[in-house]
Amino acid sequence: MGLLINIIIIAVIYTDWRLHSPMYLFLSNLSIIDVCFPTVIIPKVLYMLFTGIKTVSFTQCFTQFFFYVLFGTTEDTLLFVMAYDRYVAICRPLHYHQVLSRRTCLGLVVAIWSSACLNSILITTQALKITFCSANKIHHLFCDFKALFKISCGGLENFFNLVYFEILVLVVCPFLFIVVSYRKIIKIIVNIKSREGRKKVFSTCSSHLIVLLLYYITASSVLLSPTTKDSNILEQSCSVLYTTVTPMLNPLIYTLRNKEVKHAIQRLIKAK
Repeated sequence: MGLLINIIIIAVIYTDWRLHSPMYLFLSNLSIIDVCFPTVIIPKVLYMLFTGIKTVSFTQCFTQFFFYVLFGTTEDTLLFVMAYDRYVAICRPLHYHQVLSRRTCLGLVVAIWSSACLNSILITTQALKITFCSANKIHHLFCDFKALFKISCGGLENFFNLVYFEILVLVVCPFLFIVVSYRKIIKIIVNIKSREGRKKVFSTCSSHLIVLLLYYITASSVLLSPTTKDSNILEQSCSVLYTTVTPMLNPLIYTLRNKEVKHAIQRLIKAK
């Protein structure tokens, strides 16, 4: 379901020239992430469920870990850039196309994917230095930070230092910027006198705000849950929401609340 919806969104944005704007460029990249993120995890989980073979090789585990970090980091930074896009559109509307020109937007997209790839290489390389002693059972749906941490017995100091630095630079700082951006956006919306004007301006950023809340709530519930034996079920349940349900809901939220996308889908259907 998630794959189908996201592929439709990518196709609609690519084929309809009316949607060739900064906001939809970033939205199409979000749909690409929402296609790739579940693909890293779900096929292996389904294979285990259908065959009953619940083994994963060392190479498969760290390959999965690499792409999990890659797409997770990309989504973090992309949501930050999308918040900046909404900030410029509402707070500096007359300078929107000047600030977010075609060249700037393409540069931002390249920077997002390049930085995420570099970050994933660094963290995966450091994770490969972790020592695993006798424990070889991962009590999780896939290989992530906490799953590897639970079965490790050494070499964690440098790994955690890098992870903390990554969280500070690529998660905390963007989150604080998003909070400041939406504080200014809300201030402008409140100062608009007409009710219709407030409704129109708020509708341009409400979809992004819902996606942000959904992403950060589910992601933080996985990362901040206590590391205990009884927390495995909670972590796995939150991981399902974080890696499968959220990528499916993202395009639905944007589509159902966006008239331009709905009209573009209708035009595409009529053309076919």
